[in-house]
Amino acid sequence: MTDAARPRRSALYVPGNNSRALEKAAGLLADVVILDLEDAVGDDAKPAARERVCDIVRSGVLRPREVVIRVNGLGTEWHEDDMAAVAQSGADGVLVPKVGSGDDVRALVGELEAAGADNQTTLWLMIETPGSFLHAEEIAAASDRVSVLVIGTNDLINDLHALQRPGRAPVMTALSLAVLGARSAGRVILDGVFNDIGDGDGFIAEARQGREMGFDGKTVVHPSQIGPANSAFGPSPEEVEYARTVVSAYENARAAGDSVITVDERMIESLHVRDAQRILTLAARIDELTDLDLART
Repeated sequence: MTDAARPRRSALYVPGNNSRALEKAAGLLADVVILDLEDAVGDDAKPAARERVCDIVRSGVLRPREVVIRVNGLGTEWHEDDMAAVAQSGADGVLVPKVGSGDDVRALVGELEAAGADNQTTLWLMIETPGSFLHAEEIAAASDRVSVLVIGTNDLINDLHALQRPGRAPVMTALSLAVLGARSAGRVILDGVFNDIGDGDGFIAEARQGREMGFDGKTVVHPSQIGPANSAFGPSPEEVEYARTVVSAYENARAAGDSVITVDERMIESLHVRDAQRILTLAARIDELTDLDLART
């Protein structure tokens, strides 16, 4: 059920109990809106937030962007009601925190199916504990309903007794394991949040690092981070132009019966062509999303 070509450059967390933030989200250019019922909502406010969030999803005001609801985790007193409500809300996905194993994933699939979720409701899974990073491939491959893995670096650093550091050296091994696990199962993977809203340069540096590591996008906690995330994880005009050149050279070589393809004096293999086609597809989907946003304004 993974739509790997769908843009997920930026995924904005929006507190489910903040009416003003929920209204504002409709006008923001994040590729994904994650309506949060977990960390951002106090215990007493969770039932009301659940109802408000599902009403907003059903209203369609957040379209055309992808809409996901983060529920409370397995074993919490709110989890079952959250899952049942999301299953009937029409949300594109349900994001579940602290998923630790393939058994957890299969239990979540059972809950969605029991609640009557259609086949288009995907599972987004948070990888944020030491055990979940070590079992990232198992988690990602546990069900075809799994679409996206989302990194939770704050919890990981806390569990490791590590320190927050520019460059993220204390958790680089874990991040790489998560990317490997996601790619092994053919899943999308999003980088974790950057907490210091006032440090724009730090955010840009971390977003670029995430892109270099292979992440598809970044979860963000403030509207000011959306633009930089979109820039970091979207193909640049230069990348798009080069991708067009590679695909054109490949098609011309095939038409001429040539077995050797070069672009700018570099040998081009089939893997380069596949990546060029991926970049062009992503760029086209981004353009479509931009056009839909412009049509709404």
